[in-house]
Amino acid sequence: MPGDATTIPLGRAAGDAPSAGASKWPWRRRDATQARLDTGVLVGALSLTAILAISIFVVLVAANRPSVIAPTTHTGFFPGWMAGPLGGMLPGFTNSATTLKYLFTGAIVAMYVSYLLVLKYVPRLPARWLIATILAAHAIYLLSPPLALTDLFNYINYGRMEVVHNLNPYTTIPILEPHNDPSFLLSNWHELLSPYGPLFTLVTFAVVPLGIGGSFWALKALLILTSLATILLVWKSALLLKRDPRAAVALVGLNPIVLVWGLGGDHNDFLMLFFIMLGFYLLLLARARAQGPSDAAGAPDGTSAGTPVAAQVGGPGTNPRAGAGAVRSLRGWVLPLSILDAGAGGAFVIAIGLKASAAVLVPVVLASLLRVPRALVQFVLGMLVTGVLVAAVSLLAFGLHIPDLSTQSELVTSESIPNLIGLLFGAGGETEFVRGVASAALVASVAWCSWFAWRRRDTITASGWASVALLVTLSWVLPWYVLWTLPLAALSSSRRLRAVVLVLGAYMIITWAPASPVLWDALDFHPENTALGRLHHRYVKELLNP
Repeated sequence: MPGDATTIPLGRAAGDAPSAGASKWPWRRRDATQARLDTGVLVGALSLTAILAISIFVVLVAANRPSVIAPTTHTGFFPGWMAGPLGGMLPGFTNSATTLKYLFTGAIVAMYVSYLLVLKYVPRLPARWLIATILAAHAIYLLSPPLALTDLFNYINYGRMEVVHNLNPYTTIPILEPHNDPSFLLSNWHELLSPYGPLFTLVTFAVVPLGIGGSFWALKALLILTSLATILLVWKSALLLKRDPRAAVALVGLNPIVLVWGLGGDHNDFLMLFFIMLGFYLLLLARARAQGPSDAAGAPDGTSAGTPVAAQVGGPGTNPRAGAGAVRSLRGWVLPLSILDAGAGGAFVIAIGLKASAAVLVPVVLASLLRVPRALVQFVLGMLVTGVLVAAVSLLAFGLHIPDLSTQSELVTSESIPNLIGLLFGAGGETEFVRGVASAALVASVAWCSWFAWRRRDTITASGWASVALLVTLSWVLPWYVLWTLPLAALSSSRRLRAVVLVLGAYMIITWAPASPVLWDALDFHPENTALGRLHHRYVKELLNP
């Protein structure tokens, strides 16, 4: 493992005693080491407990009564099916919007500090503690009403538009559907054609017969399960890479932004990410089997998927000295079919069919496979076959219409990096020129990451940086988007990548915490008050509730 790796093998105990000659007084050294170990275990255990305790507090407060924490509720409207089984358990608790904003902000900050402490001491914590905490946290947010920044009722509304009202969500804006539909009253993007992928939209069709409440809880359960399945894939991938799976799953499964804004807000990114991680896991598993048992668990240098040794690339019967060597090589690349490599290609296409953001990783993965022609051909075959199937399903369901990504690409959040760059250079926010520069930067970054993946044979680290590039060049960035980077950072050998991802998480908290406007007032920072900022805000408002 390179010098920037932060994890340790499971078999190496953090408190191993030094050799006899390491100190003149070895028993004192052992005592000091044991004390540090005990302190690390205690701090780690308290941090795990804090994450769960604060999560329970946030969910209980949100389920108590209508408040700013659960924005789909309002005075006189908080049905029992939405509040869930924890509704009304704090009858005497405050309903002051200001107090709740400060409490919610403090809770997120305290959870993030606890999360960082868990990551620091995770090598000293038993795996069962981490697994139990992750499972308990998911169970807590399974019982939660919809928290801030939720899109769940927009998902449900787009599905009901087609199934109930026979309106294609890719051609008809929600404002044109009957306004007495209960999902219309709970959704908010009424002037926006659906930006969601066709496969995810079909998922929303499937839950329509359950009604509004049933659809809410069914989609919430599905997202919780896919989140846990993604964490399981991260664990198994870490084992293949000979990395400590405890550190990997802690980075992904205990991130407060993912828990509160992601699981609490019920976002479809978990579905997309599951198939992305499935693709990487299948590639890792294919490489491990190709390399054999001696190094099946993966190279310690951070090498990622698709890098078996050159002698194994062509397989038997591909000797170019034979007259038909080229034909045999081509045939060997195609047959027999590699279920793992082809399945990986299919998984990435499904991820794109759920949410288009996954497409940014495909060039990086393809570049990493250029040194392995058979794996590349199998991966592309899997993409082609699955792509044809996805296109056929989409054509049958929606015709030639596709998600409205163009409108969404024009939306701007005040604290996105491109908007801040526009403010820095006196343009008042993100202009068309700044947006063009950001898009060009993303293309250049993906190209560099593709070269890095080919040159260093490190697909996971390169893909992690590509995800970071996407996050920092987006005009419309939301806190749970940090989820896109976490599994790849967790599996990468790059400490720098993990540090950047953690800083991005802190940035998301600073910009999206409910009490952040107080900070902006203190700094006299009001990006929405420029002429361009007001224009951006008005455009978003036009797409929301009329």
